Amino acid sequence: MNQEFKKCLESGKIVSFPKGKELSGKELSVARSDLLDAKAGYESQRYKWSTIQGYYAMFHAARALVYSRGYREKSHYCLSVALRALFVEEGKLYAQTGRDFLNAMNLRQAADYEATFSLEGARAVIASAERFIEKAATILGPIQ
Repeated sequence: MNQEFKKCLESGKIVSFPKGKELSGKELSVARSDLLDAKAGYESQRYKWSTIQGYYAMFHAARALVYSRGYREKSHYCLSVALRALFVEEGKLYAQTGRDFLNAMNLRQAADYEATFSLEGARAVIASAERFIEKAATILGPIQ
C-alpha cells in the first residue's frame, strides 16, 4: 500500500465510505456543472472564479473516482494522495493527471488566498478539468 495513502487512512483524512459507490455518479455531475461555470467565468474574463471553479470540477471528478472505491477524503491533499494510490499507481490514470490535479489545487489556493490568478492559469485548469472529467467518466462507466 502507498505509504502516503496509509498515513491519510491512519490520520482519518481518508475514511471508508461504502455509500460512496452510489454517490459517485452524482459527484461526476457536479464536476460537469462546475466545469460549465468555470468556462462561463473564463468567457466573462473572471479568471479568479474560473480557476477556482475549474479546480472544483477536478475535485468532484476525483471525489467521484475515490467514492467509487469506497473511500471519502477529509482533506484536499489526501484526495490527491488517494487519486494517485487508487488510480495512477494502478495504471487507470496517467501520472500527468495527478500532477494536473495538484497544479489546479495550487492555482486555486493562490487565487483564493493570495489573489494571484491569470488568464493562462484559468485556461490551464479548465483544459485539465475537461480531460480529467472525460477520463473519470470512462473509468466510472455506466454508473455516471
